[in-house]
Formats: sequence, C-alpha cells, structure tokens
Amino acid sequence: MGYEVKSMKQRIAGNPYVGRGIAVGKSADGKKAMFAYFIMGRSENSRNRVFVEQGEEVVIYPFDESKVEDPSLIIYSPVKRVENDVIVTNGDQTDTIERYLRAGKCFRCALKTRSFEPDAPNYTPRISAILHLGGKFSYEMSILKSADKAGSACNRFTFDYEPLDGVGHFLHTYVTDGDPLPTFEGEPECVCIPDDVRAFAREIWENLDENNKISLYCRAIDLESGASESVLYNKHEVNA
Repeated sequence: MGYEVKSMKQRIAGNPYVGRGIAVGKSADGKKAMFAYFIMGRSENSRNRVFVEQGEEVVIYPFDESKVEDPSLIIYSPVKRVENDVIVTNGDQTDTIERYLRAGKCFRCALKTRSFEPDAPNYTPRISAILHLGGKFSYEMSILKSADKAGSACNRFTFDYEPLDGVGHFLHTYVTDGDPLPTFEGEPECVCIPDDVRAFAREIWENLDENNKISLYCRAIDLESGASESVLYNKHEVNA
C-alpha cells in the first residue's frame, strides 16, 4: 500500500461497488476528529434503507417496511458512543463492541468473538472502527474476513493509529463489483481529511456510484470543546 495519501474522490470515483466504507482521521488544521460511514447496495433489499440520526447514535431503518426480506444484515446501528469512545461499524458488531466497552474490555477483545457475515458466497467482511477521544486522540480499525472462498475460517486484522493532521484511513468491504464480490485486501487506504465536514461528506457522496449508493453519515468532533457537527445523506430523502 505504501504511504500515498489520496483524496476520497481518487479512492472511489469510477468504482461501481466498494460496498460499505469507513473513513477515520484528523482534520487538516489538527482541531477535529472526523469519520464517515456509507452503505451501497445492489439488491432491492439492500437499497431499501435510510440512516436516521438519534442523538449520538445512527440507526439504519428500512425505507419501505413492506419490502424487507432479511432484516438481520441490513438493520443495525452503525454509530454509537460509549463515554469518550465512538464506535463505527458495518453491522451488529456495534452492539458487541458497546457491551465490551461498558464491561471495561477492549475493541479488539470484542471483535475476537465475531466473524465475517454469513452471506455465502460473498462472506462480506465486518469492518469496524473506534475513535478514542479521551486525552490524546487516537483510533483503531478492524476487518474480519474469510480465510478462503469456502468461509472455512476467519482472519481478524486490527490497525491502531496515531493520527496525523489532514490524514485518515479508509476501509471498505469490497475491491469492486463482482460475483462473488471480491473482498477488500491489504491495509486501510490513506486518505485526505479536510477541515470542513460538509465538504468531506459532499466529496464522498458525489463520487460514490450513483446507481448503488444508499446513505452516508459524517461527523466532525472538536478535540478541545467536544462539540460536533454531522452531515447525513439518504438517497431516499426522508430527512429532507
């Protein structure tokens, strides 16, 4: 991978399907922690979703409840906060991490109990991140992925970052479209983190594939005051 830092536009533009993605980093001015989470979908079941912000938490709901086929993999809370830690994931492992943190245990310990999603033949990776906001800001990212094409075992990777101003890391579930979908490979990708969370959200949303993008949530947290600003996009404009 190297240390090449690219914009989110450079990372995602022209790629029809990167799946679900998490980007975390520090603003260019060094004053804010910032993260983004987005979902994409190819099936009607996957596309039938919206993000709803509820205080510090973000919840995914079906846009049309009558069309829900399998709620277990599409309805969950991708963002939760436990004291000075913010959890961001692509599945119900958010709840597992929350339980472990409340019990005084760690992010990595929680994910040791989980595996990739049971959606053969894709075996979608579970991707997760945690922002540690107490004291000096740091963050961790994780991917749980199948060890082989048969889903025989789970490989678990955790990455622990000391932030650099204007730099973040981007982790997504798939390389691109395919059948089966090719799982993300290597380390999280280095990306540029601007000062303005609205510009960051707009850059991501405008460069995700128009047909497959569903929802995006971004948040910036002032490291001194704790004040936050968030931006939410849904393809189904329920929050307009």
